[in-house]
Amino acid sequence: MPTVLVVDDDPALRLTLRRLLEKAGVEVEEAADGDEAMRLFRARRPDLVICDVVMPYVDGLRTIMTMRRLAPAAKIIAISGGGRSKAMDLLAAARQMGADHALVKPIEKSQIALIVDFCGRDPGPSPSPCLP
Repeated sequence: MPTVLVVDDDPALRLTLRRLLEKAGVEVEEAADGDEAMRLFRARRPDLVICDVVMPYVDGLRTIMTMRRLAPAAKIIAISGGGRSKAMDLLAAARQMGADHALVKPIEKSQIALIVDFCGRDPGPSPSPCLP
């Protein structure tokens, strides 16, 4: 069973993603900030990380960059809300820091199947179900 680490400071979003991903047959770990995410990432090496860009303490951009440096083949999806244009700027920065794909919040139920599919793919270039 694939494992996804969901990193977001919003407990309601983490719970929603947990429920949807578990329903799709994925094991889910949760972290509320970048520090907690890095501890879990080092200990568990999840198949996929879904990481919010804006969080307290250690932000998502730094978290993504550190994960990418530790595990170049890690699969990482950046997520952000905070207004469409601001979210797009932040997600573009997240891609530059090492995120494979990016999604604007709220994440739609229809995107869960694409996330699960990406989680099971071999590393390497593939068509993106997410934003370019």
